[in-house]
Amino acid sequence: MSKTIFVLNGPNLNLLGQREPAIYGTTTLHDIRERCIAKARSLGFDVDFRQTNFEGELVESVHQARNEACGIVINPAAYTFTSIALLDALKTFAPPKIELHISNVHARESIYHNSLISRIATSIMIGFGADGYELAIQAMAGMVTRAAH
Repeated sequence: MSKTIFVLNGPNLNLLGQREPAIYGTTTLHDIRERCIAKARSLGFDVDFRQTNFEGELVESVHQARNEACGIVINPAAYTFTSIALLDALKTFAPPKIELHISNVHARESIYHNSLISRIATSIMIGFGADGYELAIQAMAGMVTRAAH
């Protein structure tokens, strides 16, 4: 069994720490990556951490995860609300999938209230800021470990 968790990040998340800090905080994506790797290692897992601004590249990462990952933590960003292609790709991934959002999308404008990805996510992590990533790694490790026993 793979012990690699794919952590996938969609468009504009490369600007974390600079973009709308009142909403997204000041932690950079690089900092989040380092925290995810450390958390996963402490639990006996590895992380494949990726960010892209391109929908097709995100879909390709999901396809690759089918052969290499025990789970996916995904912050699809804007593609959460628009990408049927990403939804369809995630449907082909049988292991656990955690949809993650830094902000509480339900406390924001209504355009952010209808996630396509939530329909197929195993669970959802919303509104914990950058800490949500480590919480998602912890939750994923638990789901994978329980499923293996």
